[in-house]
Amino acid sequence: MELGLLTDRERQVLLLLGTGKNNRELAKALGIAERTVKAHTARVLDKLRLPSRLEAAVVSVLLHHVLCEDARCVRNCGEREAIPLQRSHAHVAS
Repeated sequence: MELGLLTDRERQVLLLLGTGKNNRELAKALGIAERTVKAHTARVLDKLRLPSRLEAAVVSVLLHHVLCEDARCVRNCGEREAIPLQRSHAHVAS
């Protein structure tokens, strides 16, 4: 995946796509217009040759440690080691 093709803003948009927020919410978070978010998203999909926003969101989650530059981010472990997820199994009455 050629993340180096993305501008800084496109990387930010890609990172935020992994949050599941809609364009309006992304625009508010970035302080830009909703149509600008749409344009950035389209360029991200084109540059990374991704067929959909959903696949871009998956890439965002999988490559969060590469995209996120915030050293305080809880998803960026000190040595990039994975944090084990604990699942709770709810009992559903049949």
